[in-house]
Amino acid sequence: MNARPTRVAVLAHDLFPHRAKTATGVIRYADYDVAAVVDRANPGSRASDHLSLAADRDAPVVESMEAALAVDEEIDALVIGIAPIGGGFDESWRPDVEHALEQGVDVIAGLHYFLAEDDAFATLADEHGATIYDVRKPHPDLTVAEGRADEVDADVVLTVGTDCSVGKMTVSLELTRAAQERGVDAAFIPTGQTGIMIAGWGNPIDRVVSDFTAGAVEEMILEKGDEHDVLFVEGQGSIVHPAYSAVTCGILHGSMPDSMVLCHVAGRDAIHGYEDTAIPDPETYVDLYEDLAAPVHRGEVVAGAVNTASLDSDEEARAALEAFGSSIDGPATDPIRFDADEALDAVLGDDEP
Repeated sequence: MNARPTRVAVLAHDLFPHRAKTATGVIRYADYDVAAVVDRANPGSRASDHLSLAADRDAPVVESMEAALAVDEEIDALVIGIAPIGGGFDESWRPDVEHALEQGVDVIAGLHYFLAEDDAFATLADEHGATIYDVRKPHPDLTVAEGRADEVDADVVLTVGTDCSVGKMTVSLELTRAAQERGVDAAFIPTGQTGIMIAGWGNPIDRVVSDFTAGAVEEMILEKGDEHDVLFVEGQGSIVHPAYSAVTCGILHGSMPDSMVLCHVAGRDAIHGYEDTAIPDPETYVDLYEDLAAPVHRGEVVAGAVNTASLDSDEEARAALEAFGSSIDGPATDPIRFDADEALDAVLGDDEP
């Protein structure tokens, strides 16, 4: 993204909050001012009714882009806050995108369907002076990896998962923020569309030609690795996922992590979208990730992060974290429900200032 709109509406029709992770990530972490959430299923509510948010991150939920602009005419971008499996565009979103463009409002999308290549949208953008940002479109100069990510000065930490959509981006961002609060010079390395929207830069790894996947990650490590002491790399997918294991392996080998944090959702026992594929036990994942990493660069799973939102009480959540931590022989936390401290302690080891 070459420019950076500042005040946005976030489209999350019918899926907010739990199945609109791009919307959730942007609302929680991006430096945009979120003026409204566009969700026809929950108009009249507020984002804080659905998410645990700081007061300054709250926003009204409205039914359409037209209603969002009625709430705040200073909105300068519409963010598509949904990234469905396959990255397609839902035609029911078209009226909101068209209304935004007709009002000269930019549109930011992270789909595999590039809005700028949609003739109707492109024409409206041109006529009304709006810009369409397709953040999932990689730059054209990517190459294969050279196996050089381990040459940087920074320690590289990669979040890996038991499945897709288990919170790897959230954990990476929470660890980055917690490290910075301790005075550690830490940076977030975005590899997916939501992370790119939040950080304002990055390579969309799941859109990169497979030969260049590891190289696209390595490029970012080399760009930032001598400027910071710790890099937290956003993982994607899972090494056992029937559809996404290739991108997981590319990030693992391209980033050459020194340590890994294994992410999971409490209670999930089958791969999302592939319910006949069981999730292995946590110990199996530790062995899989460490063994796969070792021939390229030895890295260790040092901590776990578990999304415990489905558990009602803190007591249940802590019991789940203790069990997960015991199974991976390391600390485990839920950085949203509690904090990131135990996982961060394990990652930083003796390197903390």
